[in-house]
Amino acid sequence: MAETAPPAPEDLVADIERLAEDLARAKEAIAIKIIGQQSVVDLSLAAMLSGGHALLMGLPGLGKTLLVDTLSTVMGLSTNRVQFTPDLMPAEILGAEVLETAAEGTRSVRVLEGPIFCQLLMADEINRASPRTQSALLQAMQEREVTVAGDHKPLPRPFHVLATQNPIEQEGTYPLPEAQLDRFLVKIDVEYPDRDTERGILVATTGVQDAQASAVFTPERLIEAQRIVRQMPVGESVVELILDLVRACRPQAEEAPDLVRQTVAWGPGPRAAQAMMLTVRAMALLDGRLSPSADDVAAMARPVLSHRMALSFAARAEGAVLEDVIDQVTERVTRIEAAA
Repeated sequence: MAETAPPAPEDLVADIERLAEDLARAKEAIAIKIIGQQSVVDLSLAAMLSGGHALLMGLPGLGKTLLVDTLSTVMGLSTNRVQFTPDLMPAEILGAEVLETAAEGTRSVRVLEGPIFCQLLMADEINRASPRTQSALLQAMQEREVTVAGDHKPLPRPFHVLATQNPIEQEGTYPLPEAQLDRFLVKIDVEYPDRDTERGILVATTGVQDAQASAVFTPERLIEAQRIVRQMPVGESVVELILDLVRACRPQAEEAPDLVRQTVAWGPGPRAAQAMMLTVRAMALLDGRLSPSADDVAAMARPVLSHRMALSFAARAEGAVLEDVIDQVTERVTRIEAAA
């Protein structure tokens, strides 16, 4: 099949501007249900615009499930919700073979599709399930297909997993495998709201009427938006900054500073650089700009890298914090790149 010719620059600019207007309307629709948390909303939208999955990390009751439900409405996607529990089995997510008996007595085997066959899967409290069940999502998240009873079945397009996770210190949680963490494009920390935001939540959610969000996007429009994101130009300086940052976070790399060599056990792989290239474009688009900047790279450092790295045991024992290490490395790399 012949490759599609890239759009003319003026056509791409027009496409980006129209998409930026649609995204502004989508954010307004989301704000009807989600008060505050602008960074969380932007990062979630950036993950979807990049065609990836997001892991929402935070304590219960901070609106993570409500955010996912609102996103499914505003983006016009079919959605299913799976509540992960310790006794949840992989077949309850993917589906299984069932034996059916017809009225005349004949029997046949039919594949019963699980809740993963949707466009937006809400994996609620994903780290409450056993590692075996968590790993059932690996193939779906990477290949957009699942294997049920030996048959490969494609998933709907687009397909996104937005998973919520409770802090590992809570009872009844299992740490996610590193291979699955790497499948998430970004990890989004959901913090407590500030006082003014919490006041707004109280007023908006304890009245007689509950505000309802409406659809702004369609699945086809989201797929088109993902294509536009991949066509956005990225300056050479931003590409070099992404490479410098990702490689500086690997303790075995020549570019790694002493801080990383002394504190980091293992660093991010090439998938981190790919995630950074996509999400900085999406963040620029959400801000109404035509191309990403060094500020976008710095802003995406924590969401893209924090779940793809681990501190050494000695560093954890000394009280080191991974996010602080990432911030210091980002500041160092950005400063060197600016001076070059």
